[in-house]
Amino acid sequence: MNGIEVKNISKRFGDILALDDVSLCFEENKIYGLLGRNGAGKTTLLNAISNRIFPDQGEIYVSGLPATENDKAQQQLFLMSEKTLYPERMKIKEVFYWTKSYYPNFDLAYAESLADKFQLDTKKRVRSLSTGYSSIFKIILALSANTPYVLLDEPVLGLDANHRDLFYKLLIEKYSSNPCTIVISTHLIEEVSGIIEDIVIIKQGKIICRESCESLLSKGYTVSGKASLVDTFIEGKKVIGADTLGGLKTAYILGSPAADNVPSDLEVTRMDLQKLFIQLTNS
Repeated sequence: MNGIEVKNISKRFGDILALDDVSLCFEENKIYGLLGRNGAGKTTLLNAISNRIFPDQGEIYVSGLPATENDKAQQQLFLMSEKTLYPERMKIKEVFYWTKSYYPNFDLAYAESLADKFQLDTKKRVRSLSTGYSSIFKIILALSANTPYVLLDEPVLGLDANHRDLFYKLLIEKYSSNPCTIVISTHLIEEVSGIIEDIVIIKQGKIICRESCESLLSKGYTVSGKASLVDTFIEGKKVIGADTLGGLKTAYILGSPAADNVPSDLEVTRMDLQKLFIQLTNS
């Protein structure tokens, strides 16, 4: 089995069941969005795949290899997360060389070029980095590792808009030139909606949605127009939210505009991913 395969894993922290019999597969050469509210289990899942924690039950395979305590499997993936695992006294440049000792395909020249683009001084020590530049430092490591699987847990934490835009461009460039499996866990859903191909949504430790972004987005739409007309139309529909401005109203609906026979005096648009996510993860 290629890809990352997770089979029936559970993980408990005291009274909290962080992962509850989770099974899924991240296929090769796809970009996934791993979405969920705070505490849903996203980080726990990525940490379990990367051997930073061990599940209480279940199995994980990376390209058919058991992932648990298996260097050959773990060398095929790189997890970028908020937690810094590198000695804080080390200089950035030293970390590049240290990382290459574990990831043979780590591209030192590319890492240096990314540091230049982000204006990261590689003579700085890890402990001196701000939150934003700590994220940039780890982004550079993830993009330079050249592993078949790249797991990004809140990769743009602390980044300003310009640096986020640069990161997304570099990620797409990297994927286009060297396809791999990328899993992005983020709360900035709209920023990644144009990048991700497939979506996994986790809620209270359970997977509640696994499908293509296109398929998920086809399940909802918005209608806009005079408030009175919108109110009449949405009666009996599954409305997940609405915005009103003056005498105009926009309603967010689960369903198909064709099946619902939207009248011509209302404007129909596609619902955005964030609105759908909110509906699927609300209690």
